Amino acid sequence: MKQVVQNYKSGELALLDVPVPGCKPGGVLVRSAFSLISTGTELMKVSEAGMSMLGKARSRPDQVAKVVQSVAANGVPATYRKVMGKLDSYTPLGYSLCGVVEQVGAGIDDVKVGDLVACAGNEHALHAELNWVPKNLYVPVPDGVAPRHAAFGTVGSIALQGVRQGESRLGEAALVIGLGLIGQLVVQLLNASGVRVVGVDPDPARCELAERLGAAACGDPGSASVESAVAELTGGMGVDQVYLAAGGSSNQPVELAARLCRDRGRVIDIGKCRLDLPWNAYYEKELDVRFSRSYGPGRYDPEYELQGRDYPIGYVRWTERRNLACFLDLVARGRVDVEPLVSHVAGFEDAVETYRRLEEGELKAVAVLFRYASAHEAPVVEAPEVTVPDVRRRPGRSAPSRRSGPVRLAFVGAGNYASSMLLPHLTGRDGVELSTVVTTTALSAANARRKFGFGRATTDLDGVLGDPAVDAVFVVTRHSSHAELTRRALLAGKAVFVEKPLALTEEELAGVLATVEESGNDRIQVGFNRRFAPLLREARERFGVRTGPASLRYLVNAGRLDHGSWYLRQDTEGSRFAGEGGHFVDTASWLLDADPVSVYAAAPAGNEDLQIVLGYPDGSTATISYVTSGPSTFPKETLDLVADGKVLRLDDFTRAAVYDGRRRQWVGSRLPKTRDKGQNAELAAFVKAVRTGGPMPVPLESLAATTTATLAVRTALASGVPVTLAGAR
Repeated sequence: MKQVVQNYKSGELALLDVPVPGCKPGGVLVRSAFSLISTGTELMKVSEAGMSMLGKARSRPDQVAKVVQSVAANGVPATYRKVMGKLDSYTPLGYSLCGVVEQVGAGIDDVKVGDLVACAGNEHALHAELNWVPKNLYVPVPDGVAPRHAAFGTVGSIALQGVRQGESRLGEAALVIGLGLIGQLVVQLLNASGVRVVGVDPDPARCELAERLGAAACGDPGSASVESAVAELTGGMGVDQVYLAAGGSSNQPVELAARLCRDRGRVIDIGKCRLDLPWNAYYEKELDVRFSRSYGPGRYDPEYELQGRDYPIGYVRWTERRNLACFLDLVARGRVDVEPLVSHVAGFEDAVETYRRLEEGELKAVAVLFRYASAHEAPVVEAPEVTVPDVRRRPGRSAPSRRSGPVRLAFVGAGNYASSMLLPHLTGRDGVELSTVVTTTALSAANARRKFGFGRATTDLDGVLGDPAVDAVFVVTRHSSHAELTRRALLAGKAVFVEKPLALTEEELAGVLATVEESGNDRIQVGFNRRFAPLLREARERFGVRTGPASLRYLVNAGRLDHGSWYLRQDTEGSRFAGEGGHFVDTASWLLDADPVSVYAAAPAGNEDLQIVLGYPDGSTATISYVTSGPSTFPKETLDLVADGKVLRLDDFTRAAVYDGRRRQWVGSRLPKTRDKGQNAELAAFVKAVRTGGPMPVPLESLAATTTATLAVRTALASGVPVTLAGAR
């Protein structure tokens, strides 16, 4: 299928061939009939992408700060790969459309195939021929509403949420600054609510349009006519609300708002304009400044948007979905008229040229629609045929065969970690063929194929697992899916590289191990890469064979997560330590050459820091201090191993030292600000094992023991006493 995309690094716009998205549970697959270009938001994004790297940095200082933090934590090379990977990727455009339901996912009972729906979301209502849309981001289109008008649903919801934030009342007066697409809709919504409106915009054509749609008066922001109109309309008191629907870098909108708003009035920011508030003016009138967050309550909440968990109507009257339905109802009843806003309708095949004309000013428009091939005439997308691998129980574990040709790899998932830390080490490697990449979203698969040279991109996981040409599967998805995807790949007879964690619960781990026994396939590697780090391996060799018990201290300065990080979704993705703690348990066990037999954990009151003590069979102990409250300027990982009168010291994989009792020492270091945490060597070892049929780089028993110890931290925290690990060797 076709989708409009943009490369943020080069600014290139393209109509790209991408895989058809799968129809997942909790949503519907929609074939687009019309999609709406947001001439404000989208053109701002398009313009920003065309800037130089310096211009991009100046426009996004928040992202520059994140890059600086990443350099401090991960070094220059890793940060560069991550940043360039994000920049040099195709990103989608669009967030408002109307289309016909083609497939209905499990758990959906409010629409059926053939129904017309309006869809929202900058990840789900894209300029693409087909989109998968979760339940709370679509609504059925009321009878009598044309598909081209229903495509306005999302931007209408944005305008509606802004009006709700203004708490307008019958008989009040309002000022709308900026008469673009959102501003024109705000004018109509206020007028339908019995509010008298004055509009402001430097474009006379937009002012004239707003007056036709119900504004009492409109004018240029610098003209005296606007102030006169407000004074006449309000008896000199000023408007009750000001809606900022303008963009740009000028501070004129907020200054004008202060002049024309009444005492204790409300100023609502809907657009993205400069907000350098003149303190005296806002203080003297005690103005109430409010922000309107997109489509309404539920926006940016993954449980609402992706998992379909609605807010009770008694507590949240107007959610994203209810706003979308309300706006379409207003259109159906003739209270809002969007047809006068349609400046141009372009065929979807002309999307790139349409954006060019808009950006260069050749096409002057309030609203532009893309028209797709008739959704009713388009062929129905058949659900992909599921190939069930022929798996029979085999006694013992079969020895894998040696491969004469390249090792053919399939990636399930192609997110930031896979794109920055794994795939760059595999691309172009002798004896490796990147066969297939499979993701849940069409564009991420297409991006990975373009950047890393995969032979095929798809959203059909069953087809990949059933493909006999695939030798090994990389599971690089979110944590909650690791165990199940690993089980399915093992049953399909594939070697599996799964990023940590292997499992989030004891039950999931037991399921993976049971699958190993059932299938006879134990070809698993978990992404515990630190034991492969060259600097740490050399330090261990220099330290020599240990004869007595050891004491190991591992400080992990994990830092705080950004708001909205999926790592914070503990109900679905497990605790943060359950997700990444296996790294540190595995490193300690590898250095001590044993698996832990006991786990004790404690957490200081009031924060998320953890103190974990692992006991080992010979009396050695490893203390892992996993802290989130430390400064980002301090190294992320430091480690000390003390035994037999010697000390091994590791400083964040950039410097290592070994000291002995005769005052001799060895110091090794890497280039400043570079870190090699072992991913390249880990991947080389895995590929070699798959090619030769030799043993996997880390024994399955060790992977299971590390996962068991990591999960036991939760039990130890709850009980307050050490946990003995059953079956520990």
